[in-house]
Amino acid sequence: MPAAAPMDPEARRILLQGVVIPAHPLALNSHRKLDERRQRALTRYYCESGAGGLAVGVHTTQFAIRDPRIGLFDPVLKLAVETARECEQALGKRFLKIAGICGQTSQAIREAGLARQFGYDAGLLSLSALGSASIPKLIDHCREVAEVTPIVGFYLQHAVGGRVLELQFWRQLLEVENVVAIKVAPFNRYHTLDVVRALAESGRESEVALYTGNDDNIVGDLLTDFRMRTKDRTVRWGPAGALGRVDQACG
Repeated sequence: MPAAAPMDPEARRILLQGVVIPAHPLALNSHRKLDERRQRALTRYYCESGAGGLAVGVHTTQFAIRDPRIGLFDPVLKLAVETARECEQALGKRFLKIAGICGQTSQAIREAGLARQFGYDAGLLSLSALGSASIPKLIDHCREVAEVTPIVGFYLQHAVGGRVLELQFWRQLLEVENVVAIKVAPFNRYHTLDVVRALAESGRESEVALYTGNDDNIVGDLLTDFRMRTKDRTVRWGPAGALGRVDQACG
């Protein structure tokens, strides 16, 4: 597969502008089978309610769709993106389409390939499956996935399967050109500040969006006046700047 192209300029503009990107739940019928009609209705609801995009395959109700015995990962991703495109035509509005990506490198690359094939704008990359991997191993993993599709880094809270990711990791991740955003959801203010500092020191604050998934502090994230002093400058994000793009979403 050829190397991933940069993110679509309009999608990137929307991402940097800041929008709500809900995590898409799974709609099942009484037999616990995918209810396609209601699944489509959920997608249309989010699009018509004013959300700026969708994150598919990231909600807790959708974790199991990757199980080969269930076999719903491909159909769910395809159904959501098809319905979102119908909404784009009907409403005359561009929606961000983010696919969840997880697992060891081989699985993550496969999921990234499907996301790219179906027309998703980027993949939200979970590192939960690499809980004991070294920082170099994590960065290699991220680089390989970013070669397939633009990625959104993900700081998942430790209580639900995430791991502590040091400032050094975020600095190195931001050297990966195809990283377009980071979802910050460690539920820890000091860990949140590590990501903000890494972005300030990277010089990419105008290229990479920060989205808050800190459900315990979303309003605080939106209202905080962040100031980060680097070697030669002070980087400042006012309220609704850094972490000002609300993500009620993605896990």
